[in-house]
Amino acid sequence: MQKTVSKDFKYLKGEINIPPDKSISHRAVMFSSLAKGKSIIRNFSDGADPKSTLEVCQGLGISTEFKNNELIITSRGKFTPLKGNFFCGNSGTTMRLMTGILAGQNFDSVLTGDESLSGRPMKRIIEPLSLMGAKIESDNYKAPLKIYGRELNPINYVSKIASAQVKSCILLAGLGVDGVTSFTEPYVSRNHTELMLKAMGAGVNIHGKTVSITKSELAPINIEICGDISSAAYFITAALIIPDSDIIIRNVGLNPTRTGIIDVVKQMGGNIEILEEKETCGEKVGDIRVKYSNLKGCIISGEIIPRLIDEIPIIAVLATQAQGTTTIKDAQDLRNKESDRITAVVTELKKLGVSIEETPDGMIIRGKNSLAGGVEVETYHDHRLAMSLYVAGFVCQKEISINGFEWVNISFPTFEKLFSKLH
Repeated sequence: MQKTVSKDFKYLKGEINIPPDKSISHRAVMFSSLAKGKSIIRNFSDGADPKSTLEVCQGLGISTEFKNNELIITSRGKFTPLKGNFFCGNSGTTMRLMTGILAGQNFDSVLTGDESLSGRPMKRIIEPLSLMGAKIESDNYKAPLKIYGRELNPINYVSKIASAQVKSCILLAGLGVDGVTSFTEPYVSRNHTELMLKAMGAGVNIHGKTVSITKSELAPINIEICGDISSAAYFITAALIIPDSDIIIRNVGLNPTRTGIIDVVKQMGGNIEILEEKETCGEKVGDIRVKYSNLKGCIISGEIIPRLIDEIPIIAVLATQAQGTTTIKDAQDLRNKESDRITAVVTELKKLGVSIEETPDGMIIRGKNSLAGGVEVETYHDHRLAMSLYVAGFVCQKEISINGFEWVNISFPTFEKLFSKLH
């Protein structure tokens, strides 16, 4: 599907409610499926990725029902698989976290994915799980993954990368293991897993960059899912770079392990403020107001990277409209996403007229750029790149055409509709 984008409005004004957080939606379904009893999930994401997780859990014999705006999960606290093969779609979160859960079951299973997911690295979870005694067969550490369920052993694992998916995978495997399983990472990655497991009664202990878990039974709870800050990032950026814009985004998740985008905006001199803050299920939530701003370039590196890894494509768009140079470093894991996001972002923004240079672990953007547009750009089957290019289209002199725009539905089916509310 090709989407044509141009700025046919003066500015962005008004208020929106952002879609539910995808990361929390995944975990809410998985963890509720492991808890004996009935859990109620309010405001579940309608993105394709969380639906993949829901379908995998349904295939494992978990009862699910949608009623009004609630997803009701009923579980006996264990799986009764209705089949052996489970399709994870395009969702790396589904595949990596479910592998941790399934490795310690008393049955075998196979996890498959679409073409894009089948090319993504799974060595990062297979290696630590193998050290726990798991048996997982793959072709060069890529999906499909054949998992031979068996009893696992505890592990103290020190990871070379900061990854919420790897961390969650090991913690979920450790949930059914006698003894203490711990995971240490170089920087603290997003911690939705730890917060939710704690809220459900798991023996989770957090000490600096190390998280440990003991064998635990989860209790069902009611979960209210907040808006996804990764989705809010596109609207934050658009309001910052389109003159005279002034918007409010309601009910956004403000978990400190996810708010790197807000810190970067402030570092660049952006006009952004939190209007109201509360807490639900251990997660901070608030409303965000953003106004058009004169931005300046900055350096983005080190421990902030895991806190904004998914937002780097849209931050690159933001940097094109900032005075001076913006340098993004320590982001080499972007090469292992839905696309090689470093090469993809640099290649497509260059087409628009951006002064941008690729580096092994990031990129250098020299602003402020006047974007010519008038070209076709590619999405590489990557929803975040598609949405970032859409926002870039608003500051191009001529309209642009985005090929493969349908990938936006992976995470954000109402993306365009929400933007039209602000015109």
